[in-house]
Amino acid sequence: MLSSIQLPATKEKSAQCTIKFTGQTTYSTGSNPRSVNIVDVNGDGKPDIIVVNSGSNNVGVLLNIGNGTFAAQTTYSTGTGPHKATAADVNGDGKPDIIVANYGSNNLGVLLNTGNGTFSPQTTYSTSNGPNSVVAVDVNGDNKTDIIVANYGSNNVGVLLNYC
Repeated sequence: MLSSIQLPATKEKSAQCTIKFTGQTTYSTGSNPRSVNIVDVNGDGKPDIIVVNSGSNNVGVLLNIGNGTFAAQTTYSTGTGPHKATAADVNGDGKPDIIVANYGSNNLGVLLNTGNGTFSPQTTYSTSNGPNSVVAVDVNGDNKTDIIVANYGSNNVGVLLNYC
């Protein structure tokens, strides 16, 4: 006996549009902006900008005003020569914190989100030589955000487990 197999319905593709962008609107940063992230840091449902200012030894946060515009950056001190940053909730309060790889200081800085898009001064954690890139993820399944850092000068990767 032959059975009937039902295939899932296919979605019709919409017509592709011609891509066009406006001219850029620029916002001042610190010296030598090196990397950028976008995350809602103040809980208003709008993506905000986090920029790593390597030459100024800080990270800047530009809050989204709406309609595609951003407020002037608020800066937070880091170690020497920050390269990359990521945002993740490391203390379990539901707010994204900033984790920055401080290349010249051989450490990571963690800036806790104090609410409404402001951050506490960084707490530092030692790394190997030349931390260049950082990501945050739960690597050991304990529902706490851990940190992984690429140490350019040491040719290794470091894992910092969160014991919050």
